[in-house]
Amino acid sequence: MSAPAPSTLAIVDAEPLPRQEEVLTDAALAFVAELHRQFTPRRNELLARRGERRAEIARTSTLDFLPETAAVRADDSWKVAPAPAALSDRRVEITGPTDRKMTINALNSGAKVWLADFEDASAPTWENVVLGQLNLTDAYERRIDFTDPKSGKSYALKSADELATVVMRPRGWHLEERHLQLDGVSVPGALVDFGLYFFHNAQRLIDLGKGPYFYLPKTESHLEARLWNDIFVFAQDYVGIPQGTVRATVLIETITAAYEMEEILYELRDHAAGLNAGRWDYLFSIVKNFRDGGAKFVLPDRNAVTMTAPFMRAYTELLVRTCHKRGAHAIGGMAAFIPSRRDAEVNKVAFEKVKADKDREANDGFDGSWVAHPDLVPIALASFDAVLGEKPNQKDRLREDVSVAPGDLIAIDSLDASPTYDGLRNAVAVGIRYIEAWLRGLGAVAIFNLMEDAATAEISRSQIWQWINADVVFENGEHATADLARQVAAEELAAIREEIGEETFTVGKWQQAHDLLLQVSLDQDYADFLTLPAYEQLR
Repeated sequence: MSAPAPSTLAIVDAEPLPRQEEVLTDAALAFVAELHRQFTPRRNELLARRGERRAEIARTSTLDFLPETAAVRADDSWKVAPAPAALSDRRVEITGPTDRKMTINALNSGAKVWLADFEDASAPTWENVVLGQLNLTDAYERRIDFTDPKSGKSYALKSADELATVVMRPRGWHLEERHLQLDGVSVPGALVDFGLYFFHNAQRLIDLGKGPYFYLPKTESHLEARLWNDIFVFAQDYVGIPQGTVRATVLIETITAAYEMEEILYELRDHAAGLNAGRWDYLFSIVKNFRDGGAKFVLPDRNAVTMTAPFMRAYTELLVRTCHKRGAHAIGGMAAFIPSRRDAEVNKVAFEKVKADKDREANDGFDGSWVAHPDLVPIALASFDAVLGEKPNQKDRLREDVSVAPGDLIAIDSLDASPTYDGLRNAVAVGIRYIEAWLRGLGAVAIFNLMEDAATAEISRSQIWQWINADVVFENGEHATADLARQVAAEELAAIREEIGEETFTVGKWQQAHDLLLQVSLDQDYADFLTLPAYEQLR
């Protein structure tokens, strides 16, 4: 008697989308189902391990490099696989969601790499999940022209040799995709995003002289990197492409991962491309993990925590040293400024700040950096061109002068700055504005001339939560309390209503966003991720 056929994935509670049958083919869904069967149990164990690690940090208020992996760090003989030609020069990378207009503009931007984002810059509506995949395949097939219905402006791809190399970012491990289920259980969003993209495009990208390249978000340990490596091995065998074709760059955007950079590269070494240093999620992770650690772990206003803060310098310099020791790319942080079409003076000041930031990264040894807007590409390029010249990267700069002790990474009190009342107002204002857009399906949002994504909302609500629970006293004598946060939020909501008018306010998600921000900022039980309760409200 033959074995019963395995269950197939079910599409649940989702309106049909145009051309979805090109993405949700039987063969692609069978691949995602197999990924789910093989790897979701380990993913679930690793999520539970995160909780155990957090409890240990709550008990000890410290972190250290892992004694059990000391031999990996001490062994100077291993390196990651050499970079493929398409990823050798990464001096400027642009980031953004995979809607049709952004896909064309990012590929045409002049950046070396586009981070095509299904994670923090994309609200995971079913439409964004499925049509984002379609847009990428259409781009590789050069059938992605687009006309903006509002402006009438047309967009089309430049010649192939002028296009950025795509590095795709799937969702983090904590998120489910409720619209794809196997035997009633939702598939992890990461496996949906990775699986559909890999299945449809791996061979197509090889034929274009590139490959399936990925950014891995929210990684918290080398064991999570090991899980991704096993997924890559399985996937390459499944579709019949050579092992090592996949390349992954890991975002070191959690405080625990900062203590395991070498081990993360080691686990992925045949598939590793580099590490990236991001700011907002990293600070969010510090607050989340050390929220019971007392006054010495209280962060000041987010805009006061620049990359020159001592504990942030320790993090970025350790990342460069680690990457170059192992032959990997070190990619710097985001320039999030959005140029104003009306205020040249604002642009002038901001461009000078962007240039100073990119000059610092290039001189520190980074091989490239991120920007959020095409107008910033030439500024970042100039900074890296000045240091790299004709070289594709500076991995030969080993930064052996860098020495970072475990305590340096969590020396938050080394920063001479305090939370301010204006910082509270800004956290509330940005939080409400971002969450409102996210609930409407937008993940990358221009707010106060900055491109914000989900990490922005995470650090905003985390700082409100931390300041209240640490009983911070602001410079004006006011105590950070739940009542003060409610008052500021009510004032902000009224100001938004006044600014945009009653009709626009009513059709938006403003009250819902206000309520959700206060929920995750004031609940005594700190939510691991804002996007978990937010996803329940995303329709």
